[in-house]
Amino acid sequence: MSNRKSELETLKADLEARLVRYQAHQRRETGALDKDFEEQASQTQNDEVVDSLEVETRAELVQIAHALDRINSGLGDECEKCGEEIDPRRLQVLPYTTVCVDCAAD
Repeated sequence: MSNRKSELETLKADLEARLVRYQAHQRRETGALDKDFEEQASQTQNDEVVDSLEVETRAELVQIAHALDRINSGLGDECEKCGEEIDPRRLQVLPYTTVCVDCAAD
């Protein structure tokens, strides 16, 4: 379980760094008056993509924090819905999951 915890902490740090970059992108000077319409439209679309990525990153960070809390309390390998052990292969693919495959499908 400590390997998974380490992996989650590394992933958390990477996502936090990504968030800083997204926020820096949003704070940049737009210079909208100097851009033509096509350039403004492209920038708006880019901003929407960055906003969407930021929302996804924040959601993933919440999942990671929850998984780390469960690991720290000794429940990291246990499904929080049914109490059964989560398949280690599932934890390799989704280290921040807190539910088994069966419960995730419900």
